[in-house]
Amino acid sequence: MAPILDIQHLYKNYGATEILKDINVSIEPGDFLVLVGPSGCGKSTLLNCIAGLEPITGGTLKIGGEDMTHVSPKDRDIAMVFQSYALYPTMSVAKNITFGMKVRGVDQATQDRKLAEVARQLQIEPLLKRRPGQLSGGQRQRVAMGRALVRDPKLFLFDEPLSNLDAKLRVEMRTEIKSLHQRLGASMVYVTHDQIEAMTLATKIVVMKGGVIQQIGTPAEIYNKPANLFVADFMGSPAMNLIPAKARANGVGTKLEIARDGAEPIVLTDTRATNLPEDVILGLRPEDISEPGYRSGESVQQAQCKVEIVEPAGADTYVMTTLGGKQITARLHAETAAAPGAAHTFAFDLGKVSYFNPGTGERIL
Repeated sequence: MAPILDIQHLYKNYGATEILKDINVSIEPGDFLVLVGPSGCGKSTLLNCIAGLEPITGGTLKIGGEDMTHVSPKDRDIAMVFQSYALYPTMSVAKNITFGMKVRGVDQATQDRKLAEVARQLQIEPLLKRRPGQLSGGQRQRVAMGRALVRDPKLFLFDEPLSNLDAKLRVEMRTEIKSLHQRLGASMVYVTHDQIEAMTLATKIVVMKGGVIQQIGTPAEIYNKPANLFVADFMGSPAMNLIPAKARANGVGTKLEIARDGAEPIVLTDTRATNLPEDVILGLRPEDISEPGYRSGESVQQAQCKVEIVEPAGADTYVMTTLGGKQITARLHAETAAAPGAAHTFAFDLGKVSYFNPGTGERIL
């Protein structure tokens, strides 16, 4: 089966300014692809290229196996949900949802059937007679999604659809979109700057920076094996700890020396790491720095560090200390005895360490 979306060597320039650089992405039918990155990384421009709203400078773009590189947006068999909802203010919810079908000459019986199906899926049946001005932000977003769903297209495109919602509603709508994707098995491309949205929604993530793809992978691959320092720092909340260290082979693996302010360096040994350069950056997620007794095995090693900040967060407590001249975060249990200004014993799970080259920023191991 052909990929539902296949982008090969795509470039996008505005005059002499290169916005997208050699983009290569392919997804299978039913995938939920999330394009994520900071503002200005090119993710929305790429989505507009997929939609046909922006002409591409070079490369090819296929949807459902058909070359759509220079095809008009209306002929690409896509449906788009915008950040701004883009609803007609004088039309009822029902007419907003069915307007596109009416324009395309779909018969009334089919319009009524699809409207009923989508209203039930999105739980907006009581709202069909209202106008957009009588709806909350979350209800408007459901209507915008409903208008896309009745199209039954090859590809759904979402352009930061939750960015106008408050925090609680964002979580609720995120769950609804995830549930909708699971029920429909539809193919979706979703743009966001929110890495939590990316991690929770995607089957495949594309991390972008400066118009260049930094990494493509599943949420687990992106989180556990970031390709470089940018991905490691951008994906995850709190971010991955990136700790400068000196690495020296010692016969049973590699000895890692991590500087501490006003104290002897911490020395840890990673038995799985070999042939590391002398200067490395250790990447450890906050949950991989715990307390003795919560993790076991030969990969777990202990060291004392001075606690600087303690942040209770309900089920977890985040504790900050400084290692290698960098503030690091440990994710401890809620009942931890860690206190600001006091020494505390931490357990480092070296089986979860990522190693990066401090010069290039690329992943070593």
